Amino acid sequence: MPEHPDVELYVEALAARVAGRRLERVEIASPFLVRTFEPLLAAAHGRTVRGVRRMGKRIVLELEDDLFLALHLMIAGRLHWADAGAALPKRTFLATFVFESGSLGLTEAGSKRRAALHLVRGAEALRALDRGGIEPLSCGLEAFAERMRSENHTLKRSLTDPRLFSGIGNAYSDEILHRARLSPLKLSRALDDEEVVRLHAAVVAVLEEWTDRLRVEAGGAFPRDVTAFRPGMAVHGRYRQPCPACGAPVQRIVHASNESNYCAGCQTGGRLLADRVLSRLLKDDWPASLDEL
Repeated sequence: MPEHPDVELYVEALAARVAGRRLERVEIASPFLVRTFEPLLAAAHGRTVRGVRRMGKRIVLELEDDLFLALHLMIAGRLHWADAGAALPKRTFLATFVFESGSLGLTEAGSKRRAALHLVRGAEALRALDRGGIEPLSCGLEAFAERMRSENHTLKRSLTDPRLFSGIGNAYSDEILHRARLSPLKLSRALDDEEVVRLHAAVVAVLEEWTDRLRVEAGGAFPRDVTAFRPGMAVHGRYRQPCPACGAPVQRIVHASNESNYCAGCQTGGRLLADRVLSRLLKDDWPASLDEL
């Protein structure tokens, strides 16, 4: 799922291309994409784009007449851009947004249709789509600590909960917890003050570093190859590969369709966390530490 750094790049690229330009029309190929019916999508046609912003993991186009188009890419949604006069790549698009400056195509891999497009009128209606998470880069340490301790969940769950923090998902939460040297299963209310400071610093550093890195890689072009698995990540998607900090093999916890990656050497004092699939299968044969592994 595109997260804070990826969505920020999309927002910057779109703002450079469509801000101040007219949205001619929106062509919808999948009836499952549009989640609102009042106002009708046609109300956006011919409106000038006043601005582009990120709201959580949503991309929001602010249009004339107090209208807002809010697009959530979910797990597999991706965007593709072609300048005016150029053709979009030959793909199956769920939607095509035609601007006077070019065309924006939306694709979604797989058979499940989870991406969502809302057209709402007024700031209040837009706020109703916001899950309520605070912005981790601008909230400050005190607000971060208060929000982190407001509910008692694992750090992995707390960081990825859109009601608590905005824009952090599976991939960057793994990287943040590795940078902070904290277990993904540590409970949020068990954090001492030093650990909260460390975690907050890791959130800011990881999100800023990856946003800058992706910006440099894009080089002003529209973002391509948006993925949760990137070369240079410390632990996410690197199961069994050596941790870049200590060399221990990266471990994982599998739960349903989600996976958490961590380094036992850096984050859990060498202890292996129970995997809900393999540890139940192996039972007493499940290694409890890196030494046993």
